[in-house]
Amino acid sequence: MSKTSAVRAAGETLTQRQIVTVMVGLMLGMFLASLDQTIVSTSIYTIANDLGGLSLQAWATTAYLITSTVSTPLYGKLSDIFGRRPLYLIAIVIFLAGSLYAGSVHSMTELALARGVQGLGAGGLLALALTIIGDIVSLKDRAKYQGYFMSVFGISSVLGPVVGGAFAGSSNILGFDGWRWVFFINLPIGLAALTVVFLFLHLPVKHVKQKIDYFGAAAITLAIVPLLLVAEQGRAWGWASLNSFLCYGLGVVGIVWFLLAEKRAGDYALIPLRLFRNATFGLSSLLNFIIGIGMFGAIAMLPMYLQLVKGLTPTEAGLMMITFTVGILTGSITAGRTISASGTYRIFPIMGTAILTGAALLMGLSLGVDTGLWVPGVIAVFFGMGLGFCMQPLTLAMQVSVPPKDMGVGTSSAAFFRSMGGAVGTAVFISMLFSVAAGRIADGIKSAMESDDFQAVLADPAVAADPANAKLYEFFQHGASNDSLNDTSWLHSANSVLTRPITEGFAYAIDTVMLTAAALTGIAFLISFALPNKKLTDPKAAKEPETVAVPAH
Repeated sequence: MSKTSAVRAAGETLTQRQIVTVMVGLMLGMFLASLDQTIVSTSIYTIANDLGGLSLQAWATTAYLITSTVSTPLYGKLSDIFGRRPLYLIAIVIFLAGSLYAGSVHSMTELALARGVQGLGAGGLLALALTIIGDIVSLKDRAKYQGYFMSVFGISSVLGPVVGGAFAGSSNILGFDGWRWVFFINLPIGLAALTVVFLFLHLPVKHVKQKIDYFGAAAITLAIVPLLLVAEQGRAWGWASLNSFLCYGLGVVGIVWFLLAEKRAGDYALIPLRLFRNATFGLSSLLNFIIGIGMFGAIAMLPMYLQLVKGLTPTEAGLMMITFTVGILTGSITAGRTISASGTYRIFPIMGTAILTGAALLMGLSLGVDTGLWVPGVIAVFFGMGLGFCMQPLTLAMQVSVPPKDMGVGTSSAAFFRSMGGAVGTAVFISMLFSVAAGRIADGIKSAMESDDFQAVLADPAVAADPANAKLYEFFQHGASNDSLNDTSWLHSANSVLTRPITEGFAYAIDTVMLTAAALTGIAFLISFALPNKKLTDPKAAKEPETVAVPAH
């Protein structure tokens, strides 16, 4: 075989049209996986009521987060051994099976199981799409293409609450409960992605004889599952409860076991520890984790503010988040094109974390009950831009900081650490929100009770007789607590004078959460200066001239 033929066999000569066609399939897969991280958030209340399991609703979210996070590094490692294409096709099939099951369930327990199956597929969809682009596109153009992927990730994360709210608000669509289409919508999109990838993605057949790190997989599962559980359930259990301490203990044991297992496994480890000796890989992993916390914190807090404080419907709040999408599109595409042209990436994480810190700080200082809607709309643009400047350059940096044989591990590690940060950020920030809100609302009501105007409205017989205020009076009777704040559906139909201390309490709590997020992203800003200041180089491109030099005979 000639050297030119060898290049063609290695999949280095895909035409522009072939790359774009494959990209469509990969982007559809990534769209599905990231959409399902947020689509359930606005529909879960309706789903849980319909299935009679309101107290179990958190498990539907937790199951997806756990299985998608745990499976992400597994897909990366297995794709390095067996090849990307078969693993990506398997991930789509698993995700579709989970979606079909989720749309057909009859109990919340079944839904949690189905969401777990979905997550097993989603872990591969998120990680392998960027890895495959790394395989088929040169570094010169990779940043540009991956910028589009990061835009899809941001758009789908924001569209999730809008789509979920719209489906949940429909009683019946084509003979099925509206909320079931939250999951059924995945089927046509997933089948399109499956078809495109199957027909047009042709990578060299790969089967590297290598051990599989089963102990590492078991250890990382033991580390992550209890920690995600306590992050999600800690507010209900109590952070100092027996259940919480059991999860802390199991998580620590899992982390220690994972480090020992990876050290023993060496090169065939799930995430080889030698990769962390590279400053770019280690720092980018840490930054991805912190940025994941900030990203999902903002995606959770902004809709909370718009609904709890400003009284918007879930669909309206989702539409308001379109400005976030504009920001992330601008940031991702600008970063991708600039890196493709210059090869330098370090400036973007520095700029991105600075913008994120400024946006979170401004959000924490300016969002109140009487703040105009244009304020969070403008802030969301900059928050999205900051994320766009960070996510794609850091993924690219992790890809090129590892040897070509570890491309899958490098890319999946970026998704893994960002997903871990997102899971922790969402759970902890929502817990912080309700904990701070409960105390602040209690103080606000106590202070309001001393006001003559408030007392006059409270004692007005017409106000007391209004059915819209019934739950409000129950709330005053029982006081503000985590339990009483679980259902706030009555908040904006009740008397606005009497609900003022409650909305002010939520606004204060959201400000506290965003100031905490600003502190975290500020730390990330300082860390980003430690990234090596060098141009990205493509190991494959360095070998390419030598390979193509001899023409075919």
